[in-house]
Order: sequence, then C-alpha cells, then structure tokens
Amino acid sequence: MESQFEQLAERLLARNDELTHDQARTWVESLWEDFEATRAKAGRPYRGPETTEAIVIKWIEQYGPYLHRYQPGQKKFSHLNE
Repeated sequence: MESQFEQLAERLLARNDELTHDQARTWVESLWEDFEATRAKAGRPYRGPETTEAIVIKWIEQYGPYLHRYQPGQKKFSHLNE
C-alpha cells in the first residue's frame, strides 16, 4: 500500500504544483481513508484496494489542481493544507 500511496502522491503533484510532497501524501492518505470509511458507514461491501485507488485517481484528476485552495470547515480536516 505504501507504493500505491507514493504513486498517487506523485500523480497529485503532477496535477498541482502548489502542494509539497508531504501535503500531497497527506491528501492521498486522507482521501483513501475517507472513501473507505464512508463506504463502511453506509454498509456497503468492501471492494478492495483497486476500487479505492480508482476513486482516489478520479478525485485527483477532478479536484487535484484545486486542493491547495481547500479551506476546511471542520477542525479534523485542518491538517490538510498545513
């Protein structure tokens, strides 16, 4: 999983040069965990890391260029753009 996170962080950095490597890695890990937690809370079956990776890639492609602008409304997300 470590290599997946690293590849996804590099992919995010290619889409957004405003982020540092550490910020990109934090974003990837947070998006990954959020997707899996949300599916679990909704009672959906686990589809494996391939599904989660596909969703995170989709989010990186759609929202990656703008993640440096994110202003969290909740304290638990405040670490994302530090």
